[in-house]
Amino acid sequence: MSETSTSAITATGTALRERVRLTFDLDVDICVVGAGLAGLTVALEAARLGASVAVLEGRHVGWNASGANLGTVIPGYSLSLSELIERVGFEDARELWALSKEGVEFIRATATEELMSGIGFSEGALEVSNVDAGDQLISRLQMLAEDFDTEVEGWQIERVRNELRTNRYFHGVYYPRAFQIDGRKYVHGLAALAKRAGARIFEDTPVVSIDSSGIRKRIVTPSARMRASHIVLAGNVHLGAPLKRLSDTLLPVWRYAAVTAPLGERLRHTVSFKGSVADADGIDHFRVVDGDRLIWARPETTWEARPQGFAGSIQRRIATIFPELGRVEIAEVLGGVVGQTVHGMPQIGQLRKGLWVASGFGRQGLNTSAMAGQLIARSILWGDERWRLFSPFELVWAGGMTGRVAGYVVGLWGRGSSAAAGALARHRERARAQERLREARLAEANRQAAMRPLPSGRLPRMNRPAPSQAAEPADQVADHESEGA
Repeated sequence: MSETSTSAITATGTALRERVRLTFDLDVDICVVGAGLAGLTVALEAARLGASVAVLEGRHVGWNASGANLGTVIPGYSLSLSELIERVGFEDARELWALSKEGVEFIRATATEELMSGIGFSEGALEVSNVDAGDQLISRLQMLAEDFDTEVEGWQIERVRNELRTNRYFHGVYYPRAFQIDGRKYVHGLAALAKRAGARIFEDTPVVSIDSSGIRKRIVTPSARMRASHIVLAGNVHLGAPLKRLSDTLLPVWRYAAVTAPLGERLRHTVSFKGSVADADGIDHFRVVDGDRLIWARPETTWEARPQGFAGSIQRRIATIFPELGRVEIAEVLGGVVGQTVHGMPQIGQLRKGLWVASGFGRQGLNTSAMAGQLIARSILWGDERWRLFSPFELVWAGGMTGRVAGYVVGLWGRGSSAAAGALARHRERARAQERLREARLAEANRQAAMRPLPSGRLPRMNRPAPSQAAEPADQVADHESEGA
């Protein structure tokens, strides 16, 4: 028995590495299906805890969304805090939020302590509002800081616009403990660490069938068979026919990001903030890379398309948000498809004894994939039961083709609503500014009038007696006095 190797270009596009295909039967403790961020985190953590691990990947490491993201690492989920509390209650919401923070710290430790080459680590993330929502900002800051033990700062409009030269954004929530990394390099660094810990990664090895009954599960690939005590389904919408029931619970969503050519001083003048920026409506997400470039993600679509076809729309969006930049040159467009759940939370847990799932990370952020991998590995090997916190978020059918159409329409409606709300907010802001200007001019005119000297010998108009109140002639006064006597 031997291992067949093929060559592939790494995510950096410069170096060659070997891809190993599974061509022999294998027996392991844990089989992970999918070599994305979640699957590789399971493999790394389980191997470090002493388990024998094999990862099966139908294509190559990080080939899809895991290798095409903006690299923002921030606590939280796609579901808002208020919705999360409504779904599971306050205490469980706090536990789930704490798990998302653990995911953030796992990536921080892995990316920095392991000294991944060229990871491009930078601190801070800013969430900006498209409307003037100061009262909501205060309420949210109090909840995050006091109830969910998260370090946050509220930024007033002036500070946001000092860092981002645009009138499109109002208040902001700043997360100083959030950070950014090069997502493409991180996923390959994660694979290298998993291998170093003892995990075996087999690429170009799709799963043909799975038999999850019995103590020892069976996995069939085109050229070999595998047995494992536990199977972790860490794939995406590409899990295929053997796992169609799981794939059908995910709405496929494509998102594309563009990297601009170097913009020089005009970018430094327009965008001072060095962390990542995302708007509260989930439309704009961007950050500065390589000192004077922008990487900018466009809104999602539920249909696959040629990435380069979105270069123009991203150019126009950048010009809309930052008119001072004008039309920028796009150097690269990258993209991938993620699986988005109906309920807005990731799918994490045990489907049946020994069969685990870690999927549905669309719009969830890197922290959730890291948290899921760590949690499942510890659940298998340590008996950690916290995965049950995700039990309320069951596998829900995503609606097939109808769901995709509905998702597209909802996305268009959401973007339209956000644009209308933003336009109205900016109109009101201009109206308030004009009203303040009129009031200032009126106050100044009154002040100038009060200070203006009056002509000599004239009484102020306000002190002149009215005609009806004019002084009576002296003889009439005398007559009145005599009558009174």
